[in-house]
Parts: sequence; C-alpha cells; structure tokens
Amino acid sequence: MAQWLPMNPYQSQASTDKRTLREQVDALLPNWQSWYPSLFDAAHDLGLLRARVCDLSSLVLSKRHASIYNDAVQAFREQWSVEEPETQADSARQSGDDDAHQPHDTLF
Repeated sequence: MAQWLPMNPYQSQASTDKRTLREQVDALLPNWQSWYPSLFDAAHDLGLLRARVCDLSSLVLSKRHASIYNDAVQAFREQWSVEEPETQADSARQSGDDDAHQPHDTLF
C-alpha cells in the first residue's frame, strides 16, 4: 500500500511550503487545467506528490492514534489526580488476599 506525501523538488525538505497544493501547481504550471484532468495528476507529474511504500499495519487508525489516546489519558489523570490503576496481581500481593480473581473497578 502506498501513502501519498507532498514533496516539492524545488525546496529543501527542511523548509516547509505553506502554500496549498493548488498554489504550488499554479506557480510551476500556470495553465495546468488545460493539460491535466485533476490537480492530483498535475501535482504528481510535477513531482509535488510522491508515493512512499509503508507497512499496512501503520495505516490502522488505532495504532496511529494510540499515542494521542495515551497522552489524553495521562492529561486526564494529571488533571483529576487519578493514580494508575493497579493490576489484580499487585493488589492481591499488597492486601494479602487470595481473591485476586475478583474484578476491581478501574477508571480506564
């Protein structure tokens, strides 16, 4: 599976172009509508968009947004002074109980 990334061959990768894709294509080929059926086709031919092959698992939204979710959970815990939930084994060792199989209420 390929992922399309904006690339401008006339600029270094360190600097980012704040112009829209349409503005970039217009600057390089002012009359592109007479040559190309779509902005995407013109940008691809001009080298503004290039495909990069990536692992399919990186496209799964749950994996891509896991760090955002973890940051949100951490911010919630900090804001409301919530401690990390204990695992069942940890709470059983601390209390000395044998009912580690009993479910515990957790925030998340």
